[in-house]
Amino acid sequence: MLINKWGIDNTWTLFLDRDGVINERIFGGYVTKISEFVFLENSVQAIATLSNFFGLTFVVTNQQGIGKGIMTEGNLLDIHTYMCNEIVKNGGMINKCFFASNLIGDENDFRKPKPKMGELAKFEFPKVNFERSLMVGDTDTDIEFGKNLGMRTVRIKTEEPIGIEADLTVSSLFELSKIFFYEV
Repeated sequence: MLINKWGIDNTWTLFLDRDGVINERIFGGYVTKISEFVFLENSVQAIATLSNFFGLTFVVTNQQGIGKGIMTEGNLLDIHTYMCNEIVKNGGMINKCFFASNLIGDENDFRKPKPKMGELAKFEFPKVNFERSLMVGDTDTDIEFGKNLGMRTVRIKTEEPIGIEADLTVSSLFELSKIFFYEV
C-alpha cells in the first residue's frame, strides 16, 4: 500500500513526534527524567522495522518544559540519549533529535507546527527532501507541521478531536510498521 502508492524507499526521511508516538504522554505535565520516560508498547520494535525502509529518521518534539524551567536541556538530552540507545540496541536508528524548548508565543518560536525544526534537519542533512518525507504524530500540530513542509502525514489515533486530516491514520507506530513489514 504505502511503499507502492507513495514510492517509499531508502531515499525517504521519517520524522517522528516523541510524546504519544514513541513514549507515553504525560497529560498536563512533562517527561522530565529518564524514570518518567516509558516507551509505548512495541514502539522500539516499530522504529527498528521502519528504520529498514527510510534513509534517515528524526525525532521532532516540542518541549516547552525547558522554557518553563520545569526541566533543563541537560535533562532532555539525557532522556534522548537513553531513548536512542534503547532503539539502537533493538536494531533501530534515530539520526538526530530536534526539539523546541520555546514557550508558546516566544519571538523565536521553533515549535511545531512552524517548520523550523524540519528546516534545521534539512540544513544539517542536505539530502532531506520534504516531498519524500513522512511525518508521524498524534496531534493536529504534528500533522500541520508535516503538511507545512509538504510531507506525507500519518496520525497515531488518540482520544483528541481531529481538526486536520492526515494522509493515513493508524492506532500505533507498531501498526504502521506492520503495514510496511507485510507489504514487502
